[in-house]
Amino acid sequence: MAFLKYSLIRLALFAPLFALFLYLQLGVLLAALCAGMMSFAISFLFFQRQRDAATATLHHRFSGKAKPLRSAGEVADAEAEDRMVDANPDIAVHTDARPKDS
Repeated sequence: MAFLKYSLIRLALFAPLFALFLYLQLGVLLAALCAGMMSFAISFLFFQRQRDAATATLHHRFSGKAKPLRSAGEVADAEAEDRMVDANPDIAVHTDARPKDS
């Protein structure tokens, strides 16, 4: 949530600056470049706490310590597979084996 919040702050800074630079007729590419640099500088100077929280969130997500994100369908499939394996202990499941080509 912190990453989304920080991204929205950056977007809220970028959009009006981009519109202002377009209004000043700098051209689309130069307006985007200037707005991007100014929004970066403003967020870097004034939104350190939000940036640090977003960084901590990303670090936790990609460090390998976070729980994997699974959809409701994936959870239901995993539970169904577990029930089938528990109900049929004589069947071996090899999830790491590659299928043989015909």
